[in-house]
Amino acid sequence: MAFSGLLLLSSFTPGAPVPASVNPKTYEAFAKYVRAADERNRAELRRGAEFLWIDALPDAERKRRYGALSQGEVQIKQRNSSEPKDGFQCPECMIHHWIGLVFIPGAKLDSVLHVLEDYNHHADYYAPDVVKSQIESRDGDHFRVFLRFRRQKVITVVLNTQHDITYFRDSGSRARSRSSATHIGEVDNPGKRNERERPRQDDNGFLWGMETWWRMEEKNEGVYVQSEVVSLTRNIPAGLGWMIGPFVTSVPKESLTFTLEATRKAVLAQPKLMNGFQLR
Repeated sequence: MAFSGLLLLSSFTPGAPVPASVNPKTYEAFAKYVRAADERNRAELRRGAEFLWIDALPDAERKRRYGALSQGEVQIKQRNSSEPKDGFQCPECMIHHWIGLVFIPGAKLDSVLHVLEDYNHHADYYAPDVVKSQIESRDGDHFRVFLRFRRQKVITVVLNTQHDITYFRDSGSRARSRSSATHIGEVDNPGKRNERERPRQDDNGFLWGMETWWRMEEKNEGVYVQSEVVSLTRNIPAGLGWMIGPFVTSVPKESLTFTLEATRKAVLAQPKLMNGFQLR
């Protein structure tokens, strides 16, 4: 699971309580952006022909990307930026939007779902980015999950997070999930006796929102795993670019790449794939 987020902003409605230290228009802008991403995802699923993002590319580029995936490369791109576009602005904030894809040779769809849904062991699969992991509740394909993230980039940030996740099985060869961060608290003094979560109004604004869309497709004697992440951070304050800049600008891409590579590694580390091939 990629590292990003704080509060379920996609469910924001005008009039909902907003911390006085944050511009309410920040929440409105993120909610608007996420609604547009949700609608685009639904439209793609209705069409069915562009289940993976590289399937929408021109023939030559699509073939090149599939070839790179078969060689073990992660294919990743930035879908949009937080720069004003078509009248859209995010006041006092930055929106980060990345999508990535990896191929797991020899895998079956069920073996991938087993790893992704095994949240009690995500601290093993996704270490060191995930420090603690636990399923808080499960009702069929609906999960509520606790994850503690740790990320170091000039500075070290530790976040307690909770996620609301639902899985969908579209066919024997396709599955997907939708995840929202419902809470993330920045942790001071993690692992020490005086550990505490910072009050929302006093956090550093490294990550204020996270929404994730996963898609998995079994074909070409393996499984393609795609993850799309939209995250929200504060703008980089004047004079703090040296410290905060590298974190908020590079972590979203690096974290998504790591998550996809770690997912592939975890699936391939299972004792045996569903198709009966013994793994290395």
